[in-house]
Amino acid sequence: MSVIINKKDLRFTLKTDNTMYVIGVRYGKFPVHLYYGKKMKNPPVDYHSVSRGFEAYYEEYGEEFIPDSETMEFPFFGSGDYRAVALKLRNGKTGGDTTLFTYKNAKKIKGRVDIPGVPCADADENTETLELALVDEFSNCELKLYYTVFPESDVISRYFVLENNSDSEMSIEKCMSLSLDIPKADFDMVSFYGAHCRERKFQRQATIRGMQSLYSRRGASSHQLNPFMMLVDKKTTEEKGEAYGFNFCYSGSFLDEVEVSYYYGGVERTRVLVGLGQECFKWLLKPGEKFASPEAIVSYSDKGMGQVSRNMHRFIRKHILPKEPYANRPIVLNSWEAFYFDIDAKLMVAFAKEAAKYDMDMLVMDDGWFGARITDNAGLGDWYENKDRFPEGLKPFVEEVKAQGVKFGIWIEPEMVNPDSYLYRAHPDWILQTPGYKPLLWRSQYVLDMANPEVVQYLKDSFAKVFKDVSIDYFKWDMNRHLTTVYSNALPPERQGEASYRHILGVYELFRWLREQYPNAMIENCSGGGGRYDLGMMKYSTQIWTSDNTDPKYRTYIQHGSTFGYPTATMSCHVAHVEDCRNPRFLDYRFRVAMNGPIGYELDVLQLEDSIKNTMKKQVAEFRCYENLILRGDFYRLLNPVENGSRYAYYFVNEDKSQILLTYLQNEGDPKRTKFKLKVSAADKNSVYIDRLSDKKITGAELRAGIVVESDTEEQYSKMFWFCKE
Repeated sequence: MSVIINKKDLRFTLKTDNTMYVIGVRYGKFPVHLYYGKKMKNPPVDYHSVSRGFEAYYEEYGEEFIPDSETMEFPFFGSGDYRAVALKLRNGKTGGDTTLFTYKNAKKIKGRVDIPGVPCADADENTETLELALVDEFSNCELKLYYTVFPESDVISRYFVLENNSDSEMSIEKCMSLSLDIPKADFDMVSFYGAHCRERKFQRQATIRGMQSLYSRRGASSHQLNPFMMLVDKKTTEEKGEAYGFNFCYSGSFLDEVEVSYYYGGVERTRVLVGLGQECFKWLLKPGEKFASPEAIVSYSDKGMGQVSRNMHRFIRKHILPKEPYANRPIVLNSWEAFYFDIDAKLMVAFAKEAAKYDMDMLVMDDGWFGARITDNAGLGDWYENKDRFPEGLKPFVEEVKAQGVKFGIWIEPEMVNPDSYLYRAHPDWILQTPGYKPLLWRSQYVLDMANPEVVQYLKDSFAKVFKDVSIDYFKWDMNRHLTTVYSNALPPERQGEASYRHILGVYELFRWLREQYPNAMIENCSGGGGRYDLGMMKYSTQIWTSDNTDPKYRTYIQHGSTFGYPTATMSCHVAHVEDCRNPRFLDYRFRVAMNGPIGYELDVLQLEDSIKNTMKKQVAEFRCYENLILRGDFYRLLNPVENGSRYAYYFVNEDKSQILLTYLQNEGDPKRTKFKLKVSAADKNSVYIDRLSDKKITGAELRAGIVVESDTEEQYSKMFWFCKE
């Protein structure tokens, strides 16, 4: 059993394979957090309020219950808890923003309660959910807290449903899906920052007394700060120590908060909140209406950051990602860096023929195939084929591409429109635009108002028409700017605070429609590279274009950071830059870097020498040897490039530990020829392995003790080992 309800003591226990989470109810009213950590018979749950200072208390309970220092399970605004809260609700009749939700009842649900309109994790036969029902006695609003347990992943998800049972409007002014009070401080916060072409760079810094936050106000999860984060003990490493991982199954603006509070006597608390926040979200809830929050997830391990990452990886692979559409992940040849906008039917067929000759599985035709889209200044929104470039239409063209022996993929950017387009000239009111303010441009494009059902329907109709009877195996869905002047002409003034959230709901609706229309096609998500690298997009996308930057000097940092919260199976990695690839050493290095995830190629193979193309054919065959390990194996980081002079090392291991793929990457030359001992702790100590790349034997015990790798004096150096049990 994953969910245990003790109705007599009002204690609720959630159990995963290795962890447990315990909730109590103080005085039969107040849900409090008692324990979250390693599974044990008698967890330490005796936490008390701190009754000194200026903390307010309820008269009937005295100083034994202080809301501001209690480990509250879901804190509310205005009820004596001065820390950051999970929910702020304003009463339309009184104008007040004080609420006090108290315990009503609890029940266990087999499986889960799905969340309407937004992606959430899939349940399986082991999934169970705890529903805690709370009520605010003054307004009669009901709040249901959901805790869904995924035992084998050591993951618990959190979300809520608020129902307005009052006779007046209520406004949600802050919405956080997860709140966790930890009765200690002195953590390090691990987070991932960046920019376009510099995404998800690892940083670790001490938490401070007070508030720290990660956020996006961009209408996307963003390149700048990713919603995934960890809190770790000061001494925690990759393989040892306590670590908590948090993430958010949503693709728009978000807020992660970590608040450390200090009380008289040296008692400290750490509060973590994950959700929509308050700056880019408001929601009007009329009498009888409900609102369901997106889903946040948390995972704990006492075996280091690496184990939390592996928990997240297993959870995402099993419960988030769509079913694999093909037996093997297609190795794509993408047209963008080869030709940019300068494409036509004849060129693409020749490109497909060359792709097939060297065992690539799929041609992906990128931007430039539709409307007046011969530059990025025009055509977005006009979703019909360019007749000058594809005079016979898409259907016969795609059939000719497939006749070359490859699958076919196509690029779309549904959420955007160029001012120079038939769509914008016909419907200038269909963009996000605040009355009285001029809309801002980026890449000569505006953002379509996806909160407007007419816009979403137009896109469905356009794609249904242009892709009718066209055999498409893959969509690359791009999104190349963030939201500004957020205002929807489809909403009344009192609901404009909902525009950003409703915009994302419209995006999700179109994603679901596309998956329904093409259930066997693969979607690769892209947002200027990794600008929407999040669980919401992963629900619909088999993989995500990790970054527009494919330079190994930067890519190793980007990929390393991505692995903390997300499985390598999601990380689309291409070999690119045709001139560099003419150097055999650099071509090999780019391939080794790309094999941190599913690979592809993004260069003009028509202009490459046969020797280079034959090398790429061998690379494709080599990737197939390791594909199952890379997509489904457990992942272990060994060297952090941020901390080791751009040197990066990691390995994959399969479930029965019969295969281990270890990679060492070095961007810069090292005249000192530094030696590193790489400990393969997941090796079977009682087995003998053979490195298939050198035919050398080594015992599992020796692998666990560590193998020595020496850096090279030259840049772009790599070393690989493929250990297989004898």
